[in-house]
Amino acid sequence: MAGCEDVENEWSRIENTIRSSLRHLRDRYLWSSRHQTERRRPLEVQTEPAEVAPLQRLPVEVQLSIMALLPPRDLCRLGCVNHYWNTMVRDPLLWRYFLLRDLPHWNSVDHLSLPDAALLSKSLTDSTGQDYMTAYLKSSPESRKHWKLIHPVYSSMTSFFYSLVSPTEPRFAMFGPGLEQLDSSLVTEMMNSPRLLPLASLPQRQIDGIGSGISFVFNNENRFNILTLYSTTWKERESARLEENEVVNKMFVQQSAAGDQAEVQSATPQEAGCSIIPQVQQVCRVVNGFIYVANAEARRRHERGQERLQIRAMIDPALGSPSRPLLVLCCTSQPGVPRIPCVYVSHQLQLNQLDRPWLAQDTDAQSLGGFLEGMEWILQQAGRL
Repeated sequence: MAGCEDVENEWSRIENTIRSSLRHLRDRYLWSSRHQTERRRPLEVQTEPAEVAPLQRLPVEVQLSIMALLPPRDLCRLGCVNHYWNTMVRDPLLWRYFLLRDLPHWNSVDHLSLPDAALLSKSLTDSTGQDYMTAYLKSSPESRKHWKLIHPVYSSMTSFFYSLVSPTEPRFAMFGPGLEQLDSSLVTEMMNSPRLLPLASLPQRQIDGIGSGISFVFNNENRFNILTLYSTTWKERESARLEENEVVNKMFVQQSAAGDQAEVQSATPQEAGCSIIPQVQQVCRVVNGFIYVANAEARRRHERGQERLQIRAMIDPALGSPSRPLLVLCCTSQPGVPRIPCVYVSHQLQLNQLDRPWLAQDTDAQSLGGFLEGMEWILQQAGRL
């Protein structure tokens, strides 16, 4: 309850600050407009008040409530009505409020839209030099979707070029603690959801003892293959999951000479000596992209520093093309479980420091919610859609 009260007090303080700012902005604008109008009018009519639209006469609280109910697209349209509303809808405190209010509810964010952490950590009244409106419109999934419709990628041209060569089934390496720590198994649900994700084929060959992965069908026509990489044996994973303990990940080898855990977590893979076992290295060389399943449940403590090292070790350019995409599934066991928003997971994993396309997508293992959206993105990035 104390946490809820703190959040409510914070939003109340933000709203009061915005109202004060908008009231000051409106009074200054209206005074300037009346003054300029009176200077242009003849002397005999200077005593008449300047015309103001009825909507502009409303109290600032009512104007704020109206603007807060509008989606970004309509709010931008409101700014096109006249100079007054153009000025009002650009208020940085208003868009900072929108950004902090909405980003926990966004179900995806990518390498082009992740808002800078500095925008979220500044004090409430410090909005100098920050364009929160641009940051919001760049980051909002609704705005990103609208932007893609207006500026489509040359997907038809890409599909044409791929039609000239023999099609290959793209392969993706899937790994991460979300495969092992959740109460519902993402892989099990994938294999038992024929309506959402039909199976195409089961493993028949081996890649250095790991297996060839499972093939699925996307949209009833596009096949893709997922090689699931677990950290250890099933018995060890299940025991650690029930006891909520960390297991020793046998896919990676820590070779830090100093032995300082803090240094290991903050260093690069090369500095920390984080390497991959030979079998997994072979997998990394043959895949078309990577799928990292992060545990996004808020109730659990997460070792994000170690996770960052493991992600960077897997996508090491020495093991393949640096342009291969990374899909991060911010996964919970089932819908309704308190989660860490994908924007925060992206900053915790420092995805903004990666030099390749990436997408963080909210997902739950039980219903596969968000999974197909993530697969659509990575297949597009791999040139298969």
